[in-house]
Amino acid sequence: MPLRPRDRHGLALRAGQVRQLLNPVGAPPILERPIPSSGETIPVIGLGTWQTFDVGAGAAERAQLGTVLQRFVELGGRLIDSSPMYGAAESVVGDLAADLAITDKLFLATKVWTSGRAAGVAQMEESLRRLRTRRLDLLQVHNLLDWRTHLGTVRDWQQAGRIRYVGVTHYTSSGYDELERVLRSERLDFVQVNYSLDEREAERRILPLARDRGVAVIVNRPFSKAGLFERVRGRALPAWAAALGCESWAQLFLEWILAHPAVTCVIPATRRPQHLVDNMQAGVGALPDAATRDRIAALLDAHRSPHGA
Repeated sequence: MPLRPRDRHGLALRAGQVRQLLNPVGAPPILERPIPSSGETIPVIGLGTWQTFDVGAGAAERAQLGTVLQRFVELGGRLIDSSPMYGAAESVVGDLAADLAITDKLFLATKVWTSGRAAGVAQMEESLRRLRTRRLDLLQVHNLLDWRTHLGTVRDWQQAGRIRYVGVTHYTSSGYDELERVLRSERLDFVQVNYSLDEREAERRILPLARDRGVAVIVNRPFSKAGLFERVRGRALPAWAAALGCESWAQLFLEWILAHPAVTCVIPATRRPQHLVDNMQAGVGALPDAATRDRIAALLDAHRSPHGA
């Protein structure tokens, strides 16, 4: 079976480099950025859990994810994002983190996505139980569903010390009109949106507003559901990417996102330890300047056509 673009180019790390990253000794620290509302810093590479952590209770199914979670923490990661809508993901994260004794090292983020106060409270309580924690670092109202009701509840929980930060999310640009209104009218700590070289609408509308309002930005779908890897299938990483320290397409895609000053953290999802290592390396060292960032975008724009450069 032919290798996928990520397997061919994205895993260009040599065996020795992989071993060094998996067992870092004196490795350079991952970049951190402040949460504007508090000044607390978090690593710029987090971990998403959609689809990847939705597995059964069997030890074999969870073993690889345990390695992913362990490596994530070893390499300096903290923020892990989940949701009640991601199947078993919250329970898998909670169980594995408890088994590895790393729950207190994680910045646990999840969501509420339902209608009505009672249903929202029940869902939030269940998230605490599944994540095996008494306090969440971040609770986000997903897709702004019944957001007025849930923001009231979330703020009550924040006052009671049951959560630390308040956020909202939206995963489609069709929801940006309402998202902009909420960002302007409400006091928020975080906003989460999809943003990538394939989906740039947030760059025009949400990122500048979040920066002006002092709201931290979490970016999901950084690879556009693997669509970016399809666009570079069979193409070698450009030689000039080495000057950025990029050894894979994944790192180039992530660094392009992180080079935007409004972005606080990006949360690629993976169930493969080697991909986790590759992703984490994007948060180490210098990021592209504006000119190089434009060059990366131009490169991917050219690859929209099968005859592109």
